[in-house]
Amino acid sequence: MIDEEKQLDNTAQQTDESGAVSQENRGEAFAAPEVDLSVESDFESQPKSDEQTAETSGENLEAVAAESATAVSSTDGELTARENLKRENEALKSQLEELNQQCDSFKIQSVRIAADFDNFRKRTAKEKEDLEQQVKRVTISELLPVVDNFERARSQIKPQNDGELTIHKSYQGVYKQLVDCLKRLGVSPMRPEGQEFDPNLHEAVMREPTDQQPEGTVIEQLMRGYMLNDRVLRHAMVKVASAPEPTSEEAGEDSDQTSG
Repeated sequence: MIDEEKQLDNTAQQTDESGAVSQENRGEAFAAPEVDLSVESDFESQPKSDEQTAETSGENLEAVAAESATAVSSTDGELTARENLKRENEALKSQLEELNQQCDSFKIQSVRIAADFDNFRKRTAKEKEDLEQQVKRVTISELLPVVDNFERARSQIKPQNDGELTIHKSYQGVYKQLVDCLKRLGVSPMRPEGQEFDPNLHEAVMREPTDQQPEGTVIEQLMRGYMLNDRVLRHAMVKVASAPEPTSEEAGEDSDQTSG
């Protein structure tokens, strides 16, 4: 019983407290509210801040869009510049290859031209030398009969007195001067006596049977031959030894051997 009474008392107290609270709340509700101007100003300024925020956000978006467009355009520009550089590099490489090919062809042409010029130079020098030798041969060949006449005069003329001896010495001096000039030009006389007959150097005009020298040996030089350096200027006219003719006794023996 006592416990139930306590519970009732507690319940009554709680009811009185709640009623009091509700009355207080009702009093506050029926009391005239005090208006805060700062709050109203806040509510009045709130839409303006939203508009400003919207404007700011729009400007930011435009700035971002402009920046992105600038970045895209700059990226496109960089790509275009790279492509242009790549194309220029390829064009320069192709030009370099063409220039290298031209350089190689020019080198080959220069080598060929140098070889052709060297051959031309050698051929021209050889032709010039041959022409000089030919002119020299013709000129000296025309002078050789004069030399022959001087040699005949020296061998045949025998001076009898002082006057003839003086004349003989004077033209022999001219002959010696002429021979010295020919030597300086490369002319040298042949001396074939006692040598074996050589058709490249000698011209056989006579044959003489003899047993004193072997057959085919040059016995005598009838007209002197000359060499111009290492070439024959004039063949020597010579007499060549031949085998001796058999005697009558040898001929009889040969005939007996043939009949036997």
